[in-house]
Amino acid sequence: MVKTDSVRRTSRCANLDAVETTDFHRDLINRKGFLRRIYDEWYRALAAAVPAGEGAVLELGSGPGFLRHYLPDLITSDVVRCEGVDRVEDAATLSFGPASLRGIVMVDVLHHLPDPRAFFAEATRCLRPGGVVAMIEPWVTPWSRFVWHYLHHEPFEPRATAWETPVTGRLQGANSALPWMVFKRDRPRFEAEFPALRIRTIRLMMPFRYLLSGGLARYSFQPAWSFGAWRFLEERALGPAMPALALFALLVVERVNAGARESPSDKTVGVGTSSS
Repeated sequence: MVKTDSVRRTSRCANLDAVETTDFHRDLINRKGFLRRIYDEWYRALAAAVPAGEGAVLELGSGPGFLRHYLPDLITSDVVRCEGVDRVEDAATLSFGPASLRGIVMVDVLHHLPDPRAFFAEATRCLRPGGVVAMIEPWVTPWSRFVWHYLHHEPFEPRATAWETPVTGRLQGANSALPWMVFKRDRPRFEAEFPALRIRTIRLMMPFRYLLSGGLARYSFQPAWSFGAWRFLEERALGPAMPALALFALLVVERVNAGARESPSDKTVGVGTSSS
């Protein structure tokens, strides 16, 4: 999440890894109308990406969120016990059986995982064929390089060679460039290491609205009633420019048979259900 030095000073919870910080963020999301509508949009996209059928849906890093409003049978989890979370789960060692999940969903979680390879291995094991990992994550574009580097408290290392990051805390350890590294820059490596996981969707989004919401700070730069106008501007007027402007991406990875190969259309460059 975007959080400048001034934002950190306004937060009443200095320790990002404290459970109290999660409670504080939950209050902010529910109280700030513009920010709440951003999460509504993200959660609708995640819910739409999850296939129907048998199997549970697990949310990792549920924290202050309310995704259950869109997926009523959702199993919420976090790495620590906090309010509104059903169970404690470590993404590297999930407690679910083989092929027991039809979906794993998360918002701003992948780039915090110290060992993403362990998570992808667990996702391969736990997802049934046709099941998905659906994520909202930071993305790397010319505009976002400025934002993530200068206006963001988390590390941003798009030139890092390793996907792994040091274990420094639940929220403090991160590389905001990781999702782009895995699914764009190092896509051939990901496909070779995890042949049962097919990248189905990379949809670029939201170059300005999250910034205008003030993120997880007490203030907001725009009232809730202006949200629709800003969404129209981003999606209609700026849609073709998303490869240069997007801050976030909806990423959907599908569990397939290990021998399955992608069709040429899966690699089409663009905004929407294609890679970019």
